[in-house]
Amino acid sequence: MKIAVAAFIALVLSPSVGAQTAPPLQLPFTRFTLPNGLTVILHEDHSVPVATVNVWYHVGSGNEKPGRTGFAHLFEHLMFMGSGHVKPGEFDEWLEAAGGTNNGSTEYDRTNYYINVPSNALELALMLESDRMGYLLETMTPKVVDAQRDVVKNERRQSVENQPYGVAEAETLGEMLYPDGHPYHWPVIGYMPDLTAASYDDVVAFFKTYYAPSNASLVVAGDIEPVATRQMIEKWFSDVKPGPVPQPLGAPAAALTGIQKRTITDRVQLPKLYLAWLTPRQFSPGDAELDIVADVLAGGKNSRLYKRLVYDMQIAQSVSAYQGSQSLSSFFLIEATPQPGHTVEELQKVVDEEVARLQREAPTDRELQRAVNQIEASFYSRLERVGGFGGKADRLNAYLTATGNPDWVNEDLARYRALSPTDIKAAAETFLPAGRRIELTVMPEAK
Repeated sequence: MKIAVAAFIALVLSPSVGAQTAPPLQLPFTRFTLPNGLTVILHEDHSVPVATVNVWYHVGSGNEKPGRTGFAHLFEHLMFMGSGHVKPGEFDEWLEAAGGTNNGSTEYDRTNYYINVPSNALELALMLESDRMGYLLETMTPKVVDAQRDVVKNERRQSVENQPYGVAEAETLGEMLYPDGHPYHWPVIGYMPDLTAASYDDVVAFFKTYYAPSNASLVVAGDIEPVATRQMIEKWFSDVKPGPVPQPLGAPAAALTGIQKRTITDRVQLPKLYLAWLTPRQFSPGDAELDIVADVLAGGKNSRLYKRLVYDMQIAQSVSAYQGSQSLSSFFLIEATPQPGHTVEELQKVVDEEVARLQREAPTDRELQRAVNQIEASFYSRLERVGGFGGKADRLNAYLTATGNPDWVNEDLARYRALSPTDIKAAAETFLPAGRRIELTVMPEAK
């Protein structure tokens, strides 16, 4: 990894960073598919004696149905509650005794899990992962489901209902951006009535539909020997029964034809402004450009909105912007919180002025280069880790899922290196129209 660090430093210090001077990133891999349909990727990295087992199930909250939301996230919890040959509690106990760590996460488009272990404990990690893939239902009783349902409900109370601005960010924005029936309309964590109404049979049917080897991909990376690792994978995963291939996810068209305005109240001290647009899906033309637009507008203390609203005018407490890239449809979001004594209307006026200026005038070369440098730094930082969220194993799985090519990292980075200032101006002009967007305001509840 010292080579990667040196390359990164050279990139940052170079006055002209581009595809001609930057070395390609290397993610060599071996790929094979088991007879049950499980796709497997192996990647060697002997820099530290650590291995990671990373599984992506190609199911997320977007695969749920109206009235039955929250299942994908519920299974993120159930997958840690024991399986056919692992009693409840033993999953974490055995990993902790071996010096390992693990976690999982759920999004609209996928659910992923990782186990990081010292390389001499790799077989333990593979056994645990295979057992919950193949034998979860053997211990998933109605009592277990009800217990984890209560845990998820409590998490929803903490992260949505009792979190400042939580309802706006987890629910209201999606409901305004996407029509009823669209996979992104409901929150990832689900609605409380749906979690209550879900039966045990509903939950079992969801697992049988989506948690099969043919709907998953496994990456094993780190201090591994490929031949021996493949033998261990075949030993532990070959007896997992194949399942049906789920139907492709359909979605009604999502479009904003005008301005949608809404004001809601919350138990907060300060109001907050959200401006959101529907934008191109992940990796399609315009997606990378909007990442740069977000950085130019609000990516750090030298960005246009931060400098003007927070530093110069001192009317905002915070401002941020980002392109929320997703597989079916993305969104671009600007959010700003005023200082006490100021209003969201003041902030919106300045935001509109700066977006309009970017639509008229291309960013400077310096602004573009700063944004690209930050993105490159993020790429190198993530790839210095083998495991965890965003590490090399996770990136291989992400690229495999999105593009079919696990080693798409250089193509991904090339999207940003190829951009010009006029590309950024054109993206702002095309995808951030003032007349087609969401305008959501959160106001403090009356006392």
